[in-house]
Amino acid sequence: MSVVVRFAPSPTGFLHIGGARTALFNWLYARHHGGVFRLRIEDTDRQRSTPEAVAAIIDGLSWHQFAGAARHAEVAHELLARGRAYYCYCTPEELEAMRAQARAEKRSVHIKSPWRDRYPAEAPAGIAPVIRLKAPQEGATTIHDLVQSEVTVQNSELDDLIILRADGTPTYNLSVVVDDHDMGITHVIRGDDHLNNAFRQTQIYRALDWPVPEFAHVPLIHDESGRKMSKRRGTVAVDAYREMGYLPEALRNYLMRLGWSHGDDEIIATEDAIRWFDIADVGRAAARFDQAKLDSINAHYIREADDARLLGLIAERLEAEFARPLTPGDRERLARALPALKPRAKTVVELADKARFYVAPRPIQPSPDAAKLLTGDARQLLGELAADLDGGAWQADTIEQRLRDFAGTKNVKLGAVAQPLRAALTGSLASPGIFEVMEVLGREESLARIADAAAGRG
Repeated sequence: MSVVVRFAPSPTGFLHIGGARTALFNWLYARHHGGVFRLRIEDTDRQRSTPEAVAAIIDGLSWHQFAGAARHAEVAHELLARGRAYYCYCTPEELEAMRAQARAEKRSVHIKSPWRDRYPAEAPAGIAPVIRLKAPQEGATTIHDLVQSEVTVQNSELDDLIILRADGTPTYNLSVVVDDHDMGITHVIRGDDHLNNAFRQTQIYRALDWPVPEFAHVPLIHDESGRKMSKRRGTVAVDAYREMGYLPEALRNYLMRLGWSHGDDEIIATEDAIRWFDIADVGRAAARFDQAKLDSINAHYIREADDARLLGLIAERLEAEFARPLTPGDRERLARALPALKPRAKTVVELADKARFYVAPRPIQPSPDAAKLLTGDARQLLGELAADLDGGAWQADTIEQRLRDFAGTKNVKLGAVAQPLRAALTGSLASPGIFEVMEVLGREESLARIADAAAGRG
């Protein structure tokens, strides 16, 4: 059997981090078995579905269901004709009375329609009916879930769900079944918050005499406190992680390890994941999102990333900050600086922040701590240093020797020169090696920044 899976989000907002993991698990399972992965937008909720939300999902995957409404309605009427569904003429008042009685009796709400075995000819005038599935009332419905194992619910706990609304539009559970069947979906891999839907959908499959796909309900992702990830308590949108400076391969690596593992491997190449992944190996317990672990994995992928690619990512951020395009000289400076910066950053945002001083406009604005080093004596020392450095070779090793010689002539320790110099050149107390920084900045820019600091500009 050829494996066909799908990821079917609703276009009612951003792509949730949990949805991204579900999509990834589906894709890995399909690739592992040489099968097909399909994306389907389930827009049965027309009031909440928007083109912008569809675009957000497509973009979040980086990588429509309403269009089939006529087909879904056709199937509902087929069930009606076969005596496996019926018209229900319950009024809103009658339905609310059933709900109120269930609440009063402190039991779950299960609508028991009096129209299950009545003729439509008996219907009151002026009531537009819904179509309900005539679900089995005895026995049980069992799902042999690839993650959750065997799960059973008594049919007495399931009511006759609506499959076609009074306005003729299909409901979610019917649409999902019809689309999965028509698309030849063999495996439905999704979050375990859909487990209850699986029982209802199984009943629809059986009423239609269609083969039931394999189900695999993956536990949800919890935050570090053990609660379901929520927009109110943290970051859950995939596009937010892009803005926060995470690389897609790092997020993909991290998400595939949330609930699935291969031994103790932390860094897993996509090709290896395809070879190793099996949905049956996904654990039943909810996975906890660990920000520190994601940072660590992202730092690894930043170190491994192509310099030209990272240059493009940080240049985009710096140009937005400075509201101007970077010059060819700026880009060349960043390219030369990247090898020293990459091991020091966990995110692209952090990398851009650490690279900022290389292309920042003069005069450099020092941080409050760095400004404390640029006292009157330090400024005088820097002014003398600028004159001493004017001329000669400009490589890190020769610059270091000249600074050591300068410190010796002034009878001060190297740090007494290097620390104010770092503040003058970078505006901070932390940077890559100051001699490498000066080589990357070049003689002209370095001397200009030292002169600014010596004159108290900045």
